[in-house]
Amino acid sequence: MKLANATNPQTSDELQVNKAWAKLPLFDRSKWRRVRFGDVVENLNETERNPAAAGIERFIAMEHLEPGSLRIREWGDVAEGTTFNRRCRPGQVLFGKRRAYQRKVAVAEFDAVVSGDIYVFAPKGDRLLPELLPFLCISERFFNFAVETSAGSLSPRTNWSSLASFEFDLPPLAQQRRIAEILRAMDDALDAYDCEIEAAEKAKDCLILKRLESMAHNECDVVSLADVCERIVVGTHFTPTYITSGIPFLRVTDIQEDGIDWDKVRRISPLEHQQLCNRCNPRKGDVLLSKNGTIGISKVVDWDEEFSIFVSLCLLRPKELLLTEYLAEALNSKYVQDQFLKRSKQGTVTNLHLIEIRECRLPMPSKAAQRDLVQASSRFSALILSSRKRRDMMISLRRAMLETVLK
Repeated sequence: MKLANATNPQTSDELQVNKAWAKLPLFDRSKWRRVRFGDVVENLNETERNPAAAGIERFIAMEHLEPGSLRIREWGDVAEGTTFNRRCRPGQVLFGKRRAYQRKVAVAEFDAVVSGDIYVFAPKGDRLLPELLPFLCISERFFNFAVETSAGSLSPRTNWSSLASFEFDLPPLAQQRRIAEILRAMDDALDAYDCEIEAAEKAKDCLILKRLESMAHNECDVVSLADVCERIVVGTHFTPTYITSGIPFLRVTDIQEDGIDWDKVRRISPLEHQQLCNRCNPRKGDVLLSKNGTIGISKVVDWDEEFSIFVSLCLLRPKELLLTEYLAEALNSKYVQDQFLKRSKQGTVTNLHLIEIRECRLPMPSKAAQRDLVQASSRFSALILSSRKRRDMMISLRRAMLETVLK
């Protein structure tokens, strides 16, 4: 694959498979043999009706599998009750058959019982190394095949008979071992990046919380959002008519990532946009806050283009004494997030009403102190961004290698 350099940087999306890889001895395919997945992999159905009596302490549900990660970091406690009875053992591969497009695959590191929506795979016979199996299952070709063979509209599932028919070229064991070692090293690097990112995010959150608490107790007044914002208003309550091209219309789902994917944002006509501007006319420097469903996500408006927002979003326009960046950091902090959680209305959909947003409180220090907090946070954000970019590069490298193996 082509790697980026200092004078010609590339994003992970621009990286391509290096065709010269196929000429390396590692990828010499002269002795590779075409096989079906079911010829070398077994779908296990070992059951344990009473897991607690068998000494099994944990269960694994679909929500415990992280998309794109082979590690299991969360699980349930059997002692708290479970209806699962399909057993997995250390080293076996777990594959989420429901909504396969979510890419949920993991390697079991302990005895557990798993959801009926999870297949338990292990090599059949001695032609496939156990270490290579999880990487076969996370390859693009295998995932695409699983999605294409899924049935059902609301919750599509792939079936074992279809997956068993998936064909690929299997290397001799010696080559499998070398390929698996490289892929495992890549996966270890990804795990290290995940730990680095998680540690930096926790340190950043802790820093901001401690700063805000210190300000609140010792240095400045604690005020409501209504005191320091000249506008706090929600978007339109009615769903407009969507068109192919027009003015962007943002919803909660559009601000849940670091950057807005404008290609996926719904569009409305300029006429409807002008009508909505009478209620809410967002502009650069405002802050958007999610108030329905997933509450408490904030996004600084740092673009110039016109747009409108749905009622699930709230717009906050800070007064001159309040820095936009400080407001965003405060909204993202545990200091304010805990207030949102306490004030929100729980139900089928979690809601945060406008009055609760207005009454949320935050410390109001001098602009110099606001800038100091923002700068301290930015240093952590830069580290997190750098780690994420390196992680994306490693994912692309792993994908490229798997594409070379699984033709």
